[in-house]
Amino acid sequence: MPGILYLIPNTLGQTEIDGVDPLAHIIPTEVQLLTAKLDYFIAENAKTTRAFLKLIGTRNTLAKSIQEIHIAELNVNTDAKNLPALLEPILVGQDAGLISEAGVPAVADPGANLVRLAHAQGIQVKPLVGPSSLLLAVMASGLSGQNFAFNGYLPIDAAARIKRIKQLEERSRAEKQTQFFIETPYRNAGMLETLAATCNANTLISVATDLTLPSEQIQTKTAAKWKAECASGKTPDFHKKPTVFLLLAE
Repeated sequence: MPGILYLIPNTLGQTEIDGVDPLAHIIPTEVQLLTAKLDYFIAENAKTTRAFLKLIGTRNTLAKSIQEIHIAELNVNTDAKNLPALLEPILVGQDAGLISEAGVPAVADPGANLVRLAHAQGIQVKPLVGPSSLLLAVMASGLSGQNFAFNGYLPIDAAARIKRIKQLEERSRAEKQTQFFIETPYRNAGMLETLAATCNANTLISVATDLTLPSEQIQTKTAAKWKAECASGKTPDFHKKPTVFLLLAE
């Protein structure tokens, strides 16, 4: 009988909150206990996953030592033909955990393809509760939480990016739908400036940075207000910090 593929949430960054256990604040105790029992993981990066497991191990007894735990890597460079091998231990009865670099796996994450294959091969997939920067950003934005769409990364080319933003704004207006996306952190300022300059003055733009961390910032303003603040150098403190951008055209 096949084992179970657990989708294990990770923290959204290094967290210290006034002496409160940062792991307990973000990752439920039951998830920590289950994670500690596993000795096979599939992750984007073995090194950072070992660091996460080490943190789990300071509060829970691990099934094996960190060095003995098997961590197979799955990232954007993994060829689709190599995915079946990752599931072989599960097919013969071993439980496994799929872990993202941050937040929940298989959402804006290469693990989605593995989950699809697991379903095709009759493997039970069990998602576990944890932080999602995307859902948290929608919750805190004040924009439509009834109708929203995630668009991944926008084009890097300036002209293509402006064209895409205009398309998303028009779709948002027509469907009353929140459009949101992410950016490589060092390009956050450029993204906000382009959004503010491209969108209609009354389009709402929300910027959510470092969610769940002590440095968390969430601000929702019109494009006109953002444009004025960008011009005066009053942009958020979000350089090289994970950020979710959202817009709603009315």
